[in-house]
Amino acid sequence: MTEARNVLGGTLETCCTSPMTGFYRDGVCNTGAGDLGAHVVCAQVTQEFLDYTKAQGNDLSTPAPVFNFPGLKPGDRWCLCASRWKEAFDDGIAPPVVLEATHASALEYVSLDDLKQHALKVA
Repeated sequence: MTEARNVLGGTLETCCTSPMTGFYRDGVCNTGAGDLGAHVVCAQVTQEFLDYTKAQGNDLSTPAPVFNFPGLKPGDRWCLCASRWKEAFDDGIAPPVVLEATHASALEYVSLDDLKQHALKVA
C-alpha cells in the first residue's frame, strides 16, 4: 500500500486529533471505498461556515453522541467533504484549509489554486 499524499505532493499530515476527525476517525483526512462523501479537505471551521453547512442540511455544530461526534466550534479542524468545501467556496464562505493535511484526491473536486487562496499558514 502506498503512502497517502497531500495536495502539495508530500506525505499526508494529521489534520486534528482533538476533536478526532477523519472518515476513519484517526485524525487524518484519508479516504477509501466506503467514504462516499470524500472527507478529504482539512479545514479550520469558522462560524460562518458552520452556519452555512447547517443551512445546507449538515449540522456540524450540534453534538451527536451516538456517532461519538462532539460538535464543532469555530477554530476546530475537521476533514470536510470536498464537494461541500467547493460549494462553500463557490458561495464565498469556504473556511481556511491546511494544505499539508488535505488529501490529494481533493483535487478531483477543487483546484489547487482555489485551495491555496484559502490556505491556513501553519506555524
